[in-house]
Amino acid sequence: LQQQAEQACRQLARTQEEHELLLQAAMEQAERLQCDLRNAEAALADRAALLKDAQAQLSRNKLLINDLHEENRGFAMALQAAEVKQKSIEKKNHVLEEQALALKKLIGKITPASLSA
Repeated sequence: LQQQAEQACRQLARTQEEHELLLQAAMEQAERLQCDLRNAEAALADRAALLKDAQAQLSRNKLLINDLHEENRGFAMALQAAEVKQKSIEKKNHVLEEQALALKKLIGKITPASLSA
């Protein structure tokens, strides 16, 4: 009976050592996992900061695009007004050219008549 008790005690000691080793390995793995988690959280925070910066830049770009659209509308209206003015000037120029041609013809008719008189 004493032998059985000693054998059971040795078996219990071996089992306890195995359990301690398993517990130590589990604790080391838990520490590694915590370190990995901290690294992942830091990487996630960096990515979140990058995304926040990108979103802010995107908002600024959107405002700039809207400003450019407004400016472009103003340029388009100014161009349209300039085109209307140019057409008006071209019409006046055409009228003046016709008047100049008529005057040349008239001068051409008057000049020989005045020279012969």
